[in-house]
Amino acid sequence: MIATTIHMAGHFLVPGLVAVIFFRPSWRYAWLIMLATMAVDLDHLLADPIFDPQRCGIGFHPLHSYPAIMAYFVGLAFKPVRIVAAGLLIHMAIDSTDCLRMML
Repeated sequence: MIATTIHMAGHFLVPGLVAVIFFRPSWRYAWLIMLATMAVDLDHLLADPIFDPQRCGIGFHPLHSYPAIMAYFVGLAFKPVRIVAAGLLIHMAIDSTDCLRMML
């Protein structure tokens, strides 16, 4: 329960921190865009069960796949989608902590 709470808080707080540091002139806008990238979790609706605290989502869900993550990295190079790409990569990094936790 505590791990899930920390995980969810990370999805809100880390993008805010990144927005303030890297997108200072328009950090509120950047933070809202990065929060909107949480819609990437809609691919969880394709899984059965939809939520499994013992499952590593990286490499399991289509929008959490390694090719998708590579596309998010490529997106960093293009200014029009840079904030979206950053939000998606932050999301993947936070989700990957679940995978590390399960390995321990």
